[in-house]
Amino acid sequence: MSDRLPRAKKRLGQHFLTDPRLLGRIADTLECTREDTVIEIGPGRGALTEQLLQRAGRVIAIELDRELAPILRERWKDEPRFTLVEGDVLEQDLGTLAGGPYLLAGNVPYNITTPILFHAMQRPRPTRAVYLVQKEVADRVVAKPDTEDYGALSVNVQALADAERLFLVGAKSFSPPPKVESAVIRVVPRAEALLAPEEEEPFRLLVQGAFGLRRKQMRRVLRTIYSLDAAAADELLDSAGVEPSVRPETLGVAAFVRILREVAARLRGQT
Repeated sequence: MSDRLPRAKKRLGQHFLTDPRLLGRIADTLECTREDTVIEIGPGRGALTEQLLQRAGRVIAIELDRELAPILRERWKDEPRFTLVEGDVLEQDLGTLAGGPYLLAGNVPYNITTPILFHAMQRPRPTRAVYLVQKEVADRVVAKPDTEDYGALSVNVQALADAERLFLVGAKSFSPPPKVESAVIRVVPRAEALLAPEEEEPFRLLVQGAFGLRRKQMRRVLRTIYSLDAAAADELLDSAGVEPSVRPETLGVAAFVRILREVAARLRGQT
């Protein structure tokens, strides 16, 4: 069968995991049961799909590759628990596809990993998500403040979810082998959200803007993002309990939340 399968496409960032032991381990980390609906991002040749179908009640696979889609459809044409959606995952409303609570899994294409992670955090969020990603991305997702890997991705994910790096996957386990190490991460949305729904987009913009100026002091960051003078920026940061001279990379998630709320309060006071 493998001789008839299309080759991996570089433009789609395809690297197919072929190790059955690792595929089973990834499926196990999702902790799905016959009561669960699982959305799979980029099923590719269907190796992880097979493992998920052995565990879940229903699998909805989203595949962009027009050569692979008919192969997947034919393979599981007699499986009523399998649904194939052809298209770009970034254009799909995952909650609508699932029709209720769902889990999320996937060997995420390396060329669009970050956009997919952000897309998956839109409401309604999955109950749990397990991704196979570049080790570099995994390290950024779970990084702590004042470390080399800490940045906008770290803050934005951790504000909404608990994230952990589970295990590494070597390049030889893929076809074709990528030039980087990979890792499996699990992301579980927080039961007690740090942000209200209406705060999520302003928070993302604040964090992205701050880390775009990561070497600047927070005083300069707020002056740039919100067009404040130095005194107003210092006053706002003081109210948020943040020293104006610190840099974004030293601040935890809670500090960014406090800053956002002080900005919102200031804007309300101007209306």
